[in-house]
Amino acid sequence: LKPAVLAIVVQAGWRLGRRTLHTQPLVWLAVCAFLAFSVLQWPYPLVIALAALAGWAAGRWQPAWLALPRTQTPPAAFQNSSQQNPSQQNPIGDFIHGDATPTPAHARFSKRQLALTLLVWGCALGLPLLALGLINGWDGPLMAMGRFFSQVALVTFGGAYAVLPYVAKAAVQHFDWLSASQMVDGLALGETTPGPLIIVVAFVGFMGGWNTGVFGAPGHWWDAVAATLVVVWFTFLPSFAFILVGGPLVEATRDNLRLGAPLRAITAAVVGVIGSLVLFFAAPVLWPAGQFDWAPAGLVLLALVLLLRRRWSVLQLIGGAALVGLGRYGLAQLGHLIG
Repeated sequence: LKPAVLAIVVQAGWRLGRRTLHTQPLVWLAVCAFLAFSVLQWPYPLVIALAALAGWAAGRWQPAWLALPRTQTPPAAFQNSSQQNPSQQNPIGDFIHGDATPTPAHARFSKRQLALTLLVWGCALGLPLLALGLINGWDGPLMAMGRFFSQVALVTFGGAYAVLPYVAKAAVQHFDWLSASQMVDGLALGETTPGPLIIVVAFVGFMGGWNTGVFGAPGHWWDAVAATLVVVWFTFLPSFAFILVGGPLVEATRDNLRLGAPLRAITAAVVGVIGSLVLFFAAPVLWPAGQFDWAPAGLVLLALVLLLRRRWSVLQLIGGAALVGLGRYGLAQLGHLIG
């Protein structure tokens, strides 16, 4: 499965790059993000923040660098439609959202609702962290997982392929929760499911609890389950705050096309970060024992051909890779029996 997973990550970066890197400055921004994350070892949140800042500056002074129009006006089609239909008072909002209906009451901004939502969310975040500190220690594994995956949830720009390099680097190199090879296994497991790929963090939590031993010696399933629950809780909890708090704020941005510049720059940086994920996963796949292995390299190339040229789906590729792996294992066992 590992060569197939590596090919899937390459395909993800390729497809995102084709949709995003329309200008030379965007290409250079992706290259800078790759170097900053993989070579200079800059934190992922810093890379995203600098990309957003660069996008804001380019959108203000050089919008052509981001393939943005110089004037914040809606397309001609919407201008013509507004002239034919004078009752349409918000053509720009319709351009962004595709919906000119009034904002419903529950989505309108309210200071009281904002304060109440933040209070509930703060308790849901702070009280479990306090409990983990009292039960497992302020420097214990569960506390570390709670803090780290709360940060992960706050910087999940560009989907799972963008944030997984950040998770993999920290989980493998900094916290030592699992090995690089096990991280690839987790990604392969995530690719076999129809759900969001970010559920790979549950696998990371399980292996972290199993390998480190949360309440004692390593290798106990209750440690793994406890770590999994902590990771899932702190990874997905902030998304509810983003929706309930951010929904009314997003509704208030209907007439603001300037947000497109930072977001486009962030997306370009995400392409570079995905490239670093390819580099991170290539080592345990192509150099499993410290030497280059031609067999998985050939499988990676074959998988790329099937994905990019033959238009295979991810599930088809994962299923085919699993059959190849089972066949290879069966031949090896047969060779041992004959020998």
